Amino acid sequence: MAGGAAASAALAGCSGGGGEETETTETTTTGGEETETTETTTTEDSGSFDVTITQGQMPSGLDPHDHRETTTDIVVLHAYEGVLTRDAAGSIQTALGTNYERIDGENAVRFDLREDVTFHNGDELTPEDVAYSINRVVDEEVSFASPQSDQLAGVAGAEVIEGENAVKVNNSSLNPIVFSEFATYLDVMQQSWVEENDKAYIGQNMNGTGPFQLDSYTEDEEVVLTAYEDYWQEPAAVDTLTFRAASEASTRVNQLLQGETDLIVNVPPQEVQRVTNSDNARVAAAPSTRIIYNGMRYDVEPFDSVEFRQAMNYAIDLESIVQNVLGGFGAQTGQPTLPEFVGHNPDLDPYPYDPDQAEQLVEESGYAGAEIELNTPVGRYLKDLEIAQAVAGYIDELPNVTATVRQRDFGSLVDELLAGSIEARPPWFLIGWGEATFDGGLVMEALLASDGTLTTWQNEEFDALLEQAGNQSGEEREATLQEANAMAHEQCPWIFLNQQYSVYGVNDAIAWEARSDERIDAYAMSQQ
Repeated sequence: MAGGAAASAALAGCSGGGGEETETTETTTTGGEETETTETTTTEDSGSFDVTITQGQMPSGLDPHDHRETTTDIVVLHAYEGVLTRDAAGSIQTALGTNYERIDGENAVRFDLREDVTFHNGDELTPEDVAYSINRVVDEEVSFASPQSDQLAGVAGAEVIEGENAVKVNNSSLNPIVFSEFATYLDVMQQSWVEENDKAYIGQNMNGTGPFQLDSYTEDEEVVLTAYEDYWQEPAAVDTLTFRAASEASTRVNQLLQGETDLIVNVPPQEVQRVTNSDNARVAAAPSTRIIYNGMRYDVEPFDSVEFRQAMNYAIDLESIVQNVLGGFGAQTGQPTLPEFVGHNPDLDPYPYDPDQAEQLVEESGYAGAEIELNTPVGRYLKDLEIAQAVAGYIDELPNVTATVRQRDFGSLVDELLAGSIEARPPWFLIGWGEATFDGGLVMEALLASDGTLTTWQNEEFDALLEQAGNQSGEEREATLQEANAMAHEQCPWIFLNQQYSVYGVNDAIAWEARSDERIDAYAMSQQ
């Protein structure tokens, strides 16, 4: 009975059971007598294909323009779509747009839109909706100050092309990455629906054009979506899609192996073997576009010293952290831009482990005896707490610095980081940043430019390099971004940590492959 119960539980998350019993009556005549034979047969049906996904955190809300977390993106992107998108390999694909091109001397772009697309409330998509959605993100006077404005860096606004099912997007400059931006960001919302509802309602409801529509939302507990039958492409194979969260990795693994969920994020290295050896699940992994780092505020002691910030990088054994804490599911970094990104500088190596050099630099900084506290989320990133503890542990081993760790709720930490000013941010924190455009310029604009969304550093020379890159293309832009990476490496606004690998646990009954952009696309799922 125990084995039967376990098998049933393992399948419960993916398929509905049942079938139909059919009675067939056959009449035969033998020797002048009629005989009726009734045969009962059971016809199996495929049942309902239901999938549950468990992340480390629940979404912060359902407004696709009012957040900055991948955990929220993963949920809302099932209901909302953009004019462009990317396939699993990262290539740009059309979505609500059918054609895109540069116009007006290439400082503007045009998107032709798809016909016969409906929102989940049944209304048809219009070019006014697309233009409004773009303006809602880039112009705070349209609705609110969207934390995603820099994701469309260089976009000044949008307007409908009169008499056509098309939109014109105006750029403040050449904007060499405009199509890359729109392939990754900008979810289209219905203008009338947004304007008719208040901010709280929009944050708890959904009305997109995507393959799934909202069934129910219990804040901080569960989001349930169902397949949208009038989707402009083929309806999703998944009938019901449920999102839940568990901050503890061991809890997520147990839920997967017990059949309580079908896909989990951030399987820790020590649990990989258990998942791989199970009867009902497997591990799927891919290098991600996410960099994990420790931000250090340049305007507060002791982090206002370049020597002290450099010391923090020499103090940690990053190679050991990648191998022993992450089990090899990661790669060392020494600059803001990952190797797969435009602008990566191949001449820069990660900082070596050199505690003697770290101790000397601390003395030179004038901050010997400093006491510092590392703010870290728990369960948001692969082994985030353990990475933070290892970093603080190495630094605390220096004879002239004391370091401790403070565990933080991810939501409250993000609120502080998005507060709008450097002064509101913690002096020292662990955070991750995923950039699905594969563009180093956008990473540095958001995280290191003086007016960046999460910046902890201000440097006029660095800002000038980013501005210069914004008006260049091709090899010229690549060279300028490489110079900016070299400056960041030398100035150390961060403790450079690791490129995160996305490590998932997946129910064997589901056909699905991990993507490098961290998107969990349930529309691409099918039953095995």
